[in-house]
Amino acid sequence: MTRKPSAAFTLIEMLVVISIIVVLASFAVPAVISGLTKGQMVGTLNNARQLFLAGQQMALDGATNSDPNFGWPGDLSSAAAGAPAGGGEISTLLEYCNRLAQNDYLKSGDLQKILNAPGTSCSVTGESDGSVTVVGRPSLKVYKVQEVDASNTIFAVTNNYTYNTVLDNKLAPYGDKGFIVMRKGGDASTYKKNQATATNYGNDPRKFESAVGKLPSQADGTAAAGDGDKLLTNPQ
Repeated sequence: MTRKPSAAFTLIEMLVVISIIVVLASFAVPAVISGLTKGQMVGTLNNARQLFLAGQQMALDGATNSDPNFGWPGDLSSAAAGAPAGGGEISTLLEYCNRLAQNDYLKSGDLQKILNAPGTSCSVTGESDGSVTVVGRPSLKVYKVQEVDASNTIFAVTNNYTYNTVLDNKLAPYGDKGFIVMRKGGDASTYKKNQATATNYGNDPRKFESAVGKLPSQADGTAAAGDGDKLLTNPQ
């Protein structure tokens, strides 16, 4: 009798197939992870834009009605929010969020979504008087932008980015995978880690400011590293 050949794989054939799958996976996994991160960053960019649009509308209403309770973060006075006279400008992200929430530009649920991204844990709770409580590390930093600031002035960035500073892979959200910048003019962008400093723009501060933006009250062409003195303090 003629013996029929076996239809099963031999051990060598199985090992070859497994090796091919491993090689293909080694190429595919980074691409999948990169695509997932890009999608998440687009979501965070949209959140930053939502916060900006609420702030922009409040600033427009304040300018229209000459009301000191409504304005850009750097134009708001804590005294105008009910604090004792001489309270000075607002200094915390919580104060700014409360101004937006109490004047009905954003709800606590909106802020809960806006202030979170992969790796962050920020809790926003609405109170009976319309104010909010913010606890934990938010996904965004917000700067004290003023009406007089230029359109390329930075309104907000993701919390893993310090201006003109190399990204830290331990900081959420996104580590050194990239960062987001929202500017006063209304345009927002995602950036890669090799776009984080002026070094990547031929050490030309003006090119860096043109691409990324400038901090509030910072002189043109300086691009000093760090958050500066116009950052609203984040909850911890």
